[in-house]
Amino acid sequence: MKILIIGGGNMGLTYARSFLRSKITTTDDLMLLEKSEEKAAQLKDMNIGSVYTKPDICLHKADLIILAVKPQDAPKLFAYIKPQVDDQQVYLSIMAGVKIETISKELGAQKIIRAMPNLPSQIGMGMTVFTSNDAVTRIELVMVQNLINTTGKSIYVENEDLINASTAISGSGPAYVFYFMDAMIKAAAELGFKDSESALLVSQTFKGAVDLYNKNNFSCADWIGKVASRGGTTQAAINMFTNLELQDDIKQGIHAAMDRAVELGQQKADENN
Repeated sequence: MKILIIGGGNMGLTYARSFLRSKITTTDDLMLLEKSEEKAAQLKDMNIGSVYTKPDICLHKADLIILAVKPQDAPKLFAYIKPQVDDQQVYLSIMAGVKIETISKELGAQKIIRAMPNLPSQIGMGMTVFTSNDAVTRIELVMVQNLINTTGKSIYVENEDLINASTAISGSGPAYVFYFMDAMIKAAAELGFKDSESALLVSQTFKGAVDLYNKNNFSCADWIGKVASRGGTTQAAINMFTNLELQDDIKQGIHAAMDRAVELGQQKADENN
């Protein structure tokens, strides 16, 4: 299977490196298309596959084409590569907010998969939600999911609207974690720890808690109950969080992210009409 990644940015490189590291493909079967001559030269030095700057030289060779460019660049990209599109090729798009219907209409592709990865994909700990149109076969879906899973874990959804929901949860989610970590790190510093100590205290606490959660079948509420004792220090903090309605605020923030994802998707659709 020949794979072409269009876009040599962070996610394009993440996919290329993950595919090669997992040995799911080789440099002989991996191609990258990058419009910038300077960036293309840098990619060639990385030895991650054949690098091209023109679609007419490489697009027809690919079985799977990964669209890893910024969503605002989608209209120009579609016009640029449309003459070389083949109905039998599978297109995997990670362009946020660009719907399958838009890709099909503007690009002329038949087999389309849309995915929302997140930042930890860069270290093989990512979470990706993906969907597809009916033209994609089950074998093709399995093939693409195996590729996606080299960057972490994945969930397939039938409803494309859940891509926006995943943007609000797993796509934006790392920033929520960092936000909470930042508050804890600052609190640790206020309590007298050095900056390096504060960072270690918090990062290891998060890592340990997540590992505990993943290696057992207890709910979050169960784990809170195991840490918190009546009248103790943990319960004092939980009581304060509850009085501040922190959990409701977090859920409202996620809904705000979801609403914005829908708005951005609509803007992209309007721009292409």
